[in-house]
Amino acid sequence: MASLTIRNLDMHVKAQLRQRAAQHGRSMEAEARAILSHTMNLPSGDQNLAETIHRRFETLGVDSLPTPPRQEVRNPPEFGE
Repeated sequence: MASLTIRNLDMHVKAQLRQRAAQHGRSMEAEARAILSHTMNLPSGDQNLAETIHRRFETLGVDSLPTPPRQEVRNPPEFGE
């Protein structure tokens, strides 16, 4: 097994880790290992970004967004001669 030292950890993050470890009945070190193991086993970012966005918002039940009203195209500026 390898060792990992994390320096300059924000005190708020450390407190959250301590609290989460206590909730799961583990040491802070064991909790950090569990978090890293779980995170590294998530599917990689090889997925299509459009599909990922679609999955995130499909629970809203919106098939499409309303199309905004079109405006007339304005004439290009004239700069003279």
